[in-house]
Amino acid sequence: MSGLLGNQWALMLPAFLLVISLIVFIHEMGHYLVGRWSGIKILAFSFGFGPELCGFTDKHGTRWKISAIPLGGYVRFYGDADAASTPDFEALDELPPEERAKTFTGAKLWKRAATVAAGPIANFLLAIVILTGIFMAYGKYVADPVVAQVNKDSAAAAAGIIPGDLLLSIDGNRIETFDDVQRYVSIRPSVPMILMVRRGNEEINVPITPKLTEIKDRFGNKIELGIIGILTDKSAGNLRVVNFSPLEALAEAVRQTGHIVTGTFRYIGNIFAGRMKADQLGGPIAVAQAAGQVATLGIIALLHLAAILSVSIGLLNLMPVPVLDGGHLMFYAVEALRGKPVGETAQGIAFRVGMFLVLSLMVFVTWNDITRNISGWLG
Repeated sequence: MSGLLGNQWALMLPAFLLVISLIVFIHEMGHYLVGRWSGIKILAFSFGFGPELCGFTDKHGTRWKISAIPLGGYVRFYGDADAASTPDFEALDELPPEERAKTFTGAKLWKRAATVAAGPIANFLLAIVILTGIFMAYGKYVADPVVAQVNKDSAAAAAGIIPGDLLLSIDGNRIETFDDVQRYVSIRPSVPMILMVRRGNEEINVPITPKLTEIKDRFGNKIELGIIGILTDKSAGNLRVVNFSPLEALAEAVRQTGHIVTGTFRYIGNIFAGRMKADQLGGPIAVAQAAGQVATLGIIALLHLAAILSVSIGLLNLMPVPVLDGGHLMFYAVEALRGKPVGETAQGIAFRVGMFLVLSLMVFVTWNDITRNISGWLG
């Protein structure tokens, strides 16, 4: 065990930097490529925030640089006041029309919207590309949804599920593999549902409510999930590897990406509904620890984590909060409806509020990371 822990700590920083650098690069490259295609002048492409450590300026006048704080990055467009793409209204007012047209603010609405949306879209595409490659190379382990064991005092035992039951559907959603059951149930703790099972020649509708249960993963991390208390095994579930053609791998990757999106939204909904606690949210420390832990399993496991984080970061950036991509898109939607941009004063106030919200979230998740580690050290 001590050797495994040593490997985790040794791999934590390089694995974290590899994963975050890949995700940030692809996200910002989405902004950069669509912005360049749209004719918007780009002043800087930065890995990280803060003081520049090194860099160069290309023939288009873009400064490519690595900055001191490796927890993100940004593309700064002509006419921006800062890395958050806040418009520099004073400078914009002084530009002649031909120069203003090269700024981000001076571009047509659809070009601005496309440039902003390209970052999160690039994150989703990265996840799909990674998962497609994994499915093409290694296939996917699947098991039939046949119950081999029912845990004592579980929701399944109380509902009358027995070994040998074949699970057909949940709430009308067809079940094809045992993973389908786990995926659906895990994000719906305390939510009543109807499980249809085949027992012999009979099909039975079984009301069941997953219990919110704290479990530990293979690394000892505590996780809260909805659980009904059933297991399958190699024999009952006919555990096997399914291989995919390139098109099948792509389709499966798109489905898996959709599951990540659905699971994320469902978890957020569970927090607001009071079914799950917000202390499961993790910040940079948690991501670094997860990267180090997963890296001990190999590069494929680390790439799979990168795919999940890429989707999560894409979704985070689509939140309708000023300073995030979703906040900019919200402004553009208002502009499309009004026929004119949101006023300078309103934008300034919104960006300050957005920055406060983002910083508050960072403080909250970092506090979660710290308290989680303290409780782990204390046992």
